[in-house]
Amino acid sequence: MKARESEEQCTMVCRLPYLGGCIMKLRALDAMMISLFAALTAAGSFVTFPLYPVPITLQTFFTYLAGGVLGGRLGALSQLIYVLLGGAGLPIFAGGRAGFGVLVGPTGGYLIGLILSAFVIGRLCENKQNPNFAWILASMIIGTAIIYIVGVIQLSLWMRTSIAQTILWGILPFLVGDSVKILMASLVILKIRNVLPYVRSGRRKIVRLSI
Repeated sequence: MKARESEEQCTMVCRLPYLGGCIMKLRALDAMMISLFAALTAAGSFVTFPLYPVPITLQTFFTYLAGGVLGGRLGALSQLIYVLLGGAGLPIFAGGRAGFGVLVGPTGGYLIGLILSAFVIGRLCENKQNPNFAWILASMIIGTAIIYIVGVIQLSLWMRTSIAQTILWGILPFLVGDSVKILMASLVILKIRNVLPYVRSGRRKIVRLSI
């Protein structure tokens, strides 16, 4: 009885809307972790190597960690908050850019891809009990492919070039750097999962409502 009361006390009063007529009840720790990874992703955008038309940043490293540590829903939520804050005007996109125009511009697809990537990585890690290094690494590769696909499609529409030509600009320059980030993030997540019970605590409580 006491354990149940303690669990209820650490659940936040606020409830976030979710797709499919659901609401997500967030524990205080969940909210802190979501905010942390949104902030880390923002910080990663300032570690930039300027490259045209898409700069190289450290953002994706923290996207990988968000998915692997928080899981699919919360990891995606942390990236959604980051994207929404940047779209609302905070200068937290690569190069200090901000605004809705960035999201609908040439590189906006890569930002949207961060949300999808974190969700897929998190779901893959959640759906396997005690995922090993190979599983985590594969989830990162799939998540990166999602960022590439969404990013290249939007970039191609803006540049009015073929997909093949856009790949030369929007994927090939990032392969080496992203490979290093994938490797490092996989190692970090594997280590974190071994030492932090939070990461192994399973899916957060979802309450389904009819609307």
